Amino acid sequence: MSLTGKADVPDAQRVITEIKTAIAEVIVGYDKPVELLLCALFSGGHVLMQDVPGVGKTTLAQTVAAVSGLDFERIQFTPDLLPSDVTGVNVYLPDSGEFSFQRGPVFTNILLADEINRATPRTQSALLECMQEGQVTVGGETRQLPRPFLTLATQNPVEMAGTFPLPAAQLDRFLMQLSLGYPSREDELEIVKRSPRSGQSVQLPDPVCDPRTLQKMSDLAEGTFLSEELQHYVVSLIRATRDHVQLRLGASPRAAVMLARASQALAFVRGREYVIPDDVQDLTVPVLSHRLLASEESVLRHRDAASILQQVSQEVSVPEE
Repeated sequence: MSLTGKADVPDAQRVITEIKTAIAEVIVGYDKPVELLLCALFSGGHVLMQDVPGVGKTTLAQTVAAVSGLDFERIQFTPDLLPSDVTGVNVYLPDSGEFSFQRGPVFTNILLADEINRATPRTQSALLECMQEGQVTVGGETRQLPRPFLTLATQNPVEMAGTFPLPAAQLDRFLMQLSLGYPSREDELEIVKRSPRSGQSVQLPDPVCDPRTLQKMSDLAEGTFLSEELQHYVVSLIRATRDHVQLRLGASPRAAVMLARASQALAFVRGREYVIPDDVQDLTVPVLSHRLLASEESVLRHRDAASILQQVSQEVSVPEE
């Protein structure tokens, strides 16, 4: 497929429909997380997925990579993991007397950073340059990562012993934080019916596109129309988090840029060439909640950033469509 401009938006929407259909053959009952994951893929963002074990985070990442024709790598983060295990290392070759760079698993399209908070801060920071700049610098030499590049990091909210919480600077690099949650009874029954036999892996679908097509679709998503009124709306939401009495840390200007960019991508995934207020509102919690810190009083009242954000959204006036 060749995508070159706005005239190719219908073709792009056909590809998105095929991607969703192929993913639904493997992943049951998670239509909204899949939509948001595609939004992150088309907007060049990264995703932090905080969920209990066994809900399908790894299978979801593998399936998205498979249907998109993207390379996939997985890193199991542990306390003894070194930065070079992520980015790569220069290896001395005695025969030639030279150093050869052995690429790490980060040189891929979709990187699953499994239980990222179990690695030390030093190893976690190895991903900062990768996520922000799309490159790796080792031994004074900078190497570009493949395009597109998506980091899907997971955290287990149940077992926190022996973990290293992600610092605010790293959390701010993630476009959004998602949670799959438990499926409905009907969806869980379907999962049981589809589950492979013992010892067999999940049958991943065939690709419906390739990295080059995805990159062109990302360019189309970036061109989705975002009106000046909605730009003001995004900024108003961001600034309201800084002045809210129940928050001690509001969202940064980077958050405003990411919310606007994600809104364009979400509108594109939903088949529109323009953003509407619903797109911004649907992304407010996923894009902003992990960047905020609730006040001590709010924590004592068991109010988290997500619930406070919902209140903020109600207080900020919504522009008319």
